Amino acid sequence: MKILAIDTSSNICSVAILEDSNPIMKKDINDELTHSQKLMPLIDEILKSCNLSLNDIDLLACSIGPGSFTGIRIGVATVKAFVDVKNIPVVGVTSLESLAYNIQDEGLICSMIDARNDNIYSGLFKHKENTYTLIGNLLAEHIDNILPVLKGYDQKIIFVGNGSTVQKDKLLELPNANFANSENNLANAISIGKCAYNKFLNGEHGTSNTLLPLYLRKSQAERALEEKEKND
Repeated sequence: MKILAIDTSSNICSVAILEDSNPIMKKDINDELTHSQKLMPLIDEILKSCNLSLNDIDLLACSIGPGSFTGIRIGVATVKAFVDVKNIPVVGVTSLESLAYNIQDEGLICSMIDARNDNIYSGLFKHKENTYTLIGNLLAEHIDNILPVLKGYDQKIIFVGNGSTVQKDKLLELPNANFANSENNLANAISIGKCAYNKFLNGEHGTSNTLLPLYLRKSQAERALEEKEKND
């Protein structure tokens, strides 16, 4: 099964081709401001480099967030168009799931994405025998509310994602805290593809109508408008 996976949830625009769970090629562009201009050419480039077209793709995979509101919308809209035109099955993968897939060690993995002002999107996963099981909710919480929950686990926890980097000083209060290397803290379309493949094998796939962005809080524009209306 050939999989086309994309991740536009962060400042990195990442596209990968996989054969089942085995990476064939990945291309990244680190320029959040031009996702809308760079994504389609990047997809075209990687397909041509692999001597493939969309007709050869058996599964589409896309990050649905949390992350950049604009980036997520661009990625989801692009994949929806491919699904509608080619009738290819699709799997949506959360950014926190894909970060967990960056870690190969078995045990507890806590994915964290910085949501600013000491707020964190987090997900706690248990990795065993190539299965990553969510055991803690995907939340947008203040770090001070997350720490007491994590203190309830006595096993080693591997922290991954830019949120764990920003909050490293506080996480070091946990005696069982371990940290991913800097490369694994980055969004990665290969991890999106691997997660999507496992989900597909479990029957977790759908059509264009089932691929929806995951927003755990309102956008900055929505919050600003609500604040303005409240002040008025």
